[in-house]
Amino acid sequence: LMTPQDPKFLFLILILPSLFGLTLLGEGINKVIHEEYGGILSIIFGFMFIGVVVFAYLFFSSYLAGKGI
Repeated sequence: LMTPQDPKFLFLILILPSLFGLTLLGEGINKVIHEEYGGILSIIFGFMFIGVVVFAYLFFSSYLAGKGI
């Protein structure tokens, strides 16, 4: 059973999704630099994905603090 103090928990919940969001941002910036305007959509989704990760971090940190863990 995985506990919130386990490093695997942090890796799965925060680090992997953040890397995916950064990949979307990088791909979008690359497309915009090469004048493919579909890259704007990738940039928007990248920021949204990173925003969801930040929200999840804040939610889990306050939820676990409220539980006394």
